[in-house]
Amino acid sequence: MALRRSLVQVAHTLRQATAPEYETVGSRFADGARSAATLASVKSRIKSVQNIKKITSAMKMVAASKMKRAQAQQEQAVGVPKPFLKLFGEETTIPVRKTVNVPVSTDKGMCGGINTNIAKLTNACTVLDAEDAEKETRLMCVGSKGINPMKRLQGHRLDGALTDYTKNKITFATASAVSEEILKTEYDSVRLMYTSFKSAISFKPTIATILSPETLEKSEVIAEKLDQYEIEGPDRAELLHDMGEFQLACMMYYAMNEAATSEHASRMQAMENSTKNSSEMLEKLTLMYNRTRQAKVTTELNEIISGALSLEDSG
Repeated sequence: MALRRSLVQVAHTLRQATAPEYETVGSRFADGARSAATLASVKSRIKSVQNIKKITSAMKMVAASKMKRAQAQQEQAVGVPKPFLKLFGEETTIPVRKTVNVPVSTDKGMCGGINTNIAKLTNACTVLDAEDAEKETRLMCVGSKGINPMKRLQGHRLDGALTDYTKNKITFATASAVSEEILKTEYDSVRLMYTSFKSAISFKPTIATILSPETLEKSEVIAEKLDQYEIEGPDRAELLHDMGEFQLACMMYYAMNEAATSEHASRMQAMENSTKNSSEMLEKLTLMYNRTRQAKVTTELNEIISGALSLEDSG
């Protein structure tokens, strides 16, 4: 009798400790099967999240390494467009008829919202230009991740896309090849929309305006600067033409380096956040797994005790 009382007390205590706040009809018949299925499901989810965490952690380290190399090159590229800024300034008040907006996006994803921000900036400038009926605005995308947003927002103005140029290390030859494609559009001005790198956690959408040689000749300020060099006649026009093309290539090289560094920094930040979220999810799933396993063990103990009581009664 003492053994029976002990077993009854233990069974009662276990039932109270694991009893849910409410019970369904199905739970009376499927507790064991559901518990096993739940354990397997949670264990599978834990394994999946662990694999995702390993991937995001590795991608973060790779992005950090690439960002350091890109940042070193970006710091060297800072001085490339400075002579043109000194000579031509940032003249944006000259009236132009045809403008080509060039959003510089990435060719790879998982780098935060930098491509979305560039698409929004490009769309805002294009919409503003469209308010003037005398202006013509076209689009030329650099990077594959900017194509779909631009097709959705301004698809009727999109002339083409230059992809796969940002997958590898940015060189001046790469920037020159991109610039040659833009030169075919016969523009009056080009607007480069790119992400300017400020720090590992700070990036800013930026606009750089490059005027065509024909447009530069219309500026009195620039004409006065060129007069200092006593260049006249055909030589002056040829010089402006060559300098205009070279300026576009230099600015493109600078913008692509800024965008590449921002891409790696943004991806590093995105993967760090993903790794952190994976760790938090692992904690919750592990807690769920332990509680479910504890409930299963308790249920099995209840069944053993009930069986022992039944055997004692039958004896």
